[in-house]
Amino acid sequence: MNLHESAEDYLETILILRERNGQVRSIDIATEMNYSKPSISVAMKKLRENGYILMDSDGFITLTDSGYQIASNIYDRHKVLTAFFISLGVNEKTAAEDACKIEHDLSEETFEKIRKHAMTH
Repeated sequence: MNLHESAEDYLETILILRERNGQVRSIDIATEMNYSKPSISVAMKKLRENGYILMDSDGFITLTDSGYQIASNIYDRHKVLTAFFISLGVNEKTAAEDACKIEHDLSEETFEKIRKHAMTH
């Protein structure tokens, strides 16, 4: 599936917020990502129309199975890459920022080689 990087970021943020807070609303995403509420509303509408999220009558957002699959894949990449960069001596903040920059674009082959290398060292 080919999804825009921004959509992957929204889905990943929803997953992170759900793990942290138990429930997620649009305002939580806006605050976390430092985006305007209208921007988040437009993005959530698109994600809902494409079947990646559900929103209940109280405004609580949940990931569908397909949304969760994408979010967990990106979040896994983020965690592995961040840990790998830290193991190379990169400070934690820079490692996390750099992981965000490449987690969407890195090929599956290269990512799996990094994961395998990181697990054996």
